[in-house]
Amino acid sequence: MLLIGAVLSVCAWVGLIFFHGRFWVGGPWLSEGFGLSRGAHLSPDVTIIVPARDEAGSIASSLTSLLEQDYKGRFRVILVDDESEDSTAHIAHSLPDPHQRLTIVQGKPHPSGWSGKLWAVNQGEEEALRTLSPDGYVLLTDADIVHAPDHLSSLVARAQRDKLDMVSEMVKLNCVTFWERALVPAFVYFFALLYPFRQVADPRSPIAGAAGGTILLKRPMLEKIGGIRSLRHALIDDCTLGAHVKKAGGRLYLGLSEQAWSIRTYQRLGDIWHMIARNAYVQLRYSPWRLLGALLGMLLVWLLPIGLFLFARGKKRWIGATAYTMSCVSFVPTLRWFNLSLWRVLPLPLVASFYSCATIGSAVNHYSGAGVKWRGRFYGDET
Repeated sequence: MLLIGAVLSVCAWVGLIFFHGRFWVGGPWLSEGFGLSRGAHLSPDVTIIVPARDEAGSIASSLTSLLEQDYKGRFRVILVDDESEDSTAHIAHSLPDPHQRLTIVQGKPHPSGWSGKLWAVNQGEEEALRTLSPDGYVLLTDADIVHAPDHLSSLVARAQRDKLDMVSEMVKLNCVTFWERALVPAFVYFFALLYPFRQVADPRSPIAGAAGGTILLKRPMLEKIGGIRSLRHALIDDCTLGAHVKKAGGRLYLGLSEQAWSIRTYQRLGDIWHMIARNAYVQLRYSPWRLLGALLGMLLVWLLPIGLFLFARGKKRWIGATAYTMSCVSFVPTLRWFNLSLWRVLPLPLVASFYSCATIGSAVNHYSGAGVKWRGRFYGDET
């Protein structure tokens, strides 16, 4: 049985590396200066929507980076203060805004049936569509992200060059503390495993996804899918949006960003646990069978190879070593993106175990009635 498991593990890795959209290959990404190099002189209107709830620690840096974009066309920034209990709105009001680009919307209490973030984005959308030109774009981003000055130009240039309806990027997550360095790169790696970027971009593939930190969307497509209201029940809002756009015939781009960075820190192990457990069981559609399949997959792909390599003998050991080596090699591009040492490929099975346990914790939260928590609000499976 162990020998069969070892062979299946190697076969699984051959399939993942060669027949799963090259998920492990670094990028694609929009490099610095992409917008200028592509002649982004055709600059349609863009409205940037930033939902914020209790973001006093990051809102100044985030909004300032957006207000100082070097975009050649007309753009404005809408901050939706989602019932913050801190000084988020006060800080935003105090920021320099010489070009009068910033609009602050005081969010209304969110109704039943809406996730908090999407309700805030919906209010921003209503404000945005009042002035946005018919061929303009909406940029959705978070209040804990800082953008390079040419980021908006690069996003629009990519959308125009490739005639895309949606351009989304996984921003570079904070990776400074001990636990961030140990666990955060795997978050990006596993995301790319679930949503291979090249398959997302392939119109023939049913896989659709997006990364909520940066989503540029054409206004006609936003209206075609029914606006943000069509997503109001979603707890994984970014990937749900990507699925709606692709189902409507839209063309997608999903990649890694070199021009946007999250400044949210994860100081404690529990912070990263919560980041994973918040939506992991939602991702599995609350299915115990999908959970079982995911855990068996983790066992086969990451835990069995290292176990055979360390404790088995003969063929089983070397087959296990082959599978383990393949898993390590697949993690290298992600570590390079984070500028981390390559030795961090070695504990990947331990990291996978942590993610598996957090996924189980997500299921426990669901069945115990804890539901999903976002910014002090709880949501059950009815949303």
